[in-house]
Amino acid sequence: MVEEELPISSEAEEVQHYEPKKGISGCFWGPINWFRVLCVEMHWSFVFGVLMVYGVSQGLGGALARVGTEYYMKDVQKVQPSEAQVYSGITNIPWLVKPLWGLLTDVVPVFGYRRRPYFIFAGIFGLISMLFLSLHKSLHIAFALLSLLVGSTGVAIADVTIDACVAQKSGSHPSFAADMQSLCSLSTSIGALVGFSISGIFVHLIGPRGVYGLLTIPAGLLLVVGFVLKEPPIHNFAYGQVHVKFQDAASSMWNTLKYPDVWRPCLYMYLSFALSLNIYEGMFYWYTDSKDGPTFSKEAIGYMLSIGSVGSLLGAFMYQYGLKDHPFRNILFWAQLVLGLSGMLDFVLVLRLNLKFGIPDYLFAVIDESIYRMTATLKWMPLLVLSSKLCPPGIEGTFFALLMSIDNAGLFSSTWGGGLLLHLMNVTRTRFDNLWLAILIRNVLRLAPLTLLFLVSRGDPASSILPNEPHDAKAVEDVPDSKDIELVSLVNSADGR
Repeated sequence: MVEEELPISSEAEEVQHYEPKKGISGCFWGPINWFRVLCVEMHWSFVFGVLMVYGVSQGLGGALARVGTEYYMKDVQKVQPSEAQVYSGITNIPWLVKPLWGLLTDVVPVFGYRRRPYFIFAGIFGLISMLFLSLHKSLHIAFALLSLLVGSTGVAIADVTIDACVAQKSGSHPSFAADMQSLCSLSTSIGALVGFSISGIFVHLIGPRGVYGLLTIPAGLLLVVGFVLKEPPIHNFAYGQVHVKFQDAASSMWNTLKYPDVWRPCLYMYLSFALSLNIYEGMFYWYTDSKDGPTFSKEAIGYMLSIGSVGSLLGAFMYQYGLKDHPFRNILFWAQLVLGLSGMLDFVLVLRLNLKFGIPDYLFAVIDESIYRMTATLKWMPLLVLSSKLCPPGIEGTFFALLMSIDNAGLFSSTWGGGLLLHLMNVTRTRFDNLWLAILIRNVLRLAPLTLLFLVSRGDPASSILPNEPHDAKAVEDVPDSKDIELVSLVNSADGR
């Protein structure tokens, strides 16, 4: 191990003294050297794991799954928009119980390993569920939802496992916390950009079921991550003490949550997402089915979402290179304000006011999607950085998963609330008379979180938030150092997301 660490240390010193070039060459080499610095400081295996899980599994695979599922519900299962909205919330339930997966990965090793088996489990769940959906022509909606639920569980488990590594690195390298979240967001955005670009084409050529068949590839690559992950085995683990470790972890989480600078932003995160009602299914059906709407094709929907991913990518760049050092509250104020105001673009589009100004529907929809994705990213990234700084040592994976489950609970409430709103407004597959009113109500509620910003600290993003005293020592017992977890070189292995 000493021989391997020496060249890394010397390279780290070289990177530390590196001064980026200015001008056009600096714009080109800047991101490359930033990526290189992360590989050196965080270890290349960590960067590789982020790219695989966030870039391929969630970015590329998530984009294909989103478009494929929307057309699967509309054209294969033939459900109403409000029903599709509710079903979308059901398939996200595994993300609400992320603390459970976090506890398992933190305190329950399988065959002597903490991380590798959970990546393998995630890959198996994804493979089985996607194959089941792709091979059955007329699947009952209950079994379809169950399959989507199992696939979502696989992605959630993989997400929690890599999140544990991100939280550990944020604790040991607090000055790189924002950079790591930028890497995660950029990976997801680039993967989504590619995925959305090809999603409409594949849905048109092979149908939604064929897309589910393609999604076995990202699931298989999660298996690859599980097999190549180099992790020191744990010998003589006392499985009889697992319940004690669960209790210790729960105690540590509760003690942390009682800290005002922790529970206050947690409450804000939930309410800010819950109040921003999600009525996308109503917009999607109007885009594709309404006689008075633009009737976009499958390819057009995919391209629109892919261009929207460029907006998300732009938001990540803006945060990384211009906003990451600003106080959380300031960024969240402007992001939430722009998010609420930009929702009026949907209002203009549904009332066809854009045509009176000579702006084509597709161009206006692309602008609308891009602004929304960019603003949502600018709101999401400071919340991720804040969450990573709230994690106590030893149970980083569990507590970060708890914080993300709070966000997902807000999104779940937003999705079901949006479905209820569409139902109350009588928005169906063929009736969209009140869709404009649903959009207006949603936009007003999007501005409500501005009154809750007092819950978020104005503190410096680079400073620590948790108190200095250590948390329950038992909770961190037997937790391997993040430096001991690395990915084996893929020189002699198959390439894989």
